[in-house]
Amino acid sequence: MTAVAEEVAVRLGGAVRAQRRALGLTLVDVAGRAGLSHPFLSQLERGLARPSMRSLTAIASALGTSAQALMAAAEAAPVPLDEPVSIVRHDSAAVASPGGSVRTLVRGERSMLPVEYVGAPTSFHDYFVHEGEEFVFVVAGIIEVDIDGDLHVLAPGESIYYAGGVRHRWRSPDGPRARLVVVQQNI
Repeated sequence: MTAVAEEVAVRLGGAVRAQRRALGLTLVDVAGRAGLSHPFLSQLERGLARPSMRSLTAIASALGTSAQALMAAAEAAPVPLDEPVSIVRHDSAAVASPGGSVRTLVRGERSMLPVEYVGAPTSFHDYFVHEGEEFVFVVAGIIEVDIDGDLHVLAPGESIYYAGGVRHRWRSPDGPRARLVVVQQNI
């Protein structure tokens, strides 16, 4: 791991540990709820392992939050909620995601959590369900979005919105060429 990647891993692990402790949960509790091993979760909390976006989403769900909120909580420096401007540079750190990577597009924990996905899985995985509303904008590639069994195909320049609590998942026949901006409501 590079020095920057190590720093990000430590901060992300700290955010997971803080949320787990705030809820009074043990490593074994969260690992069981997330379907992961507790040694992996322990390594993640200590900054020795980096989760995929799928693992981070499972951990976030077990902690009653979202992966985007955990990523926001892992900021290098705390960002006041009332800070009116947030700038994220093109070389900011990303987390591995099936078929590519994901990075936050705003600093700090905000009411909206925009992220950029570069690359996408070429096959469907498990459905995601979360409380917050979500908006997806396709920048490049073709995306197939499965909303509770209904398939929607989106091309560059097209978008989809779905309410919280809706089962959804997506894939792209373009795999690594896909690029999305996803904005999730922070609940």
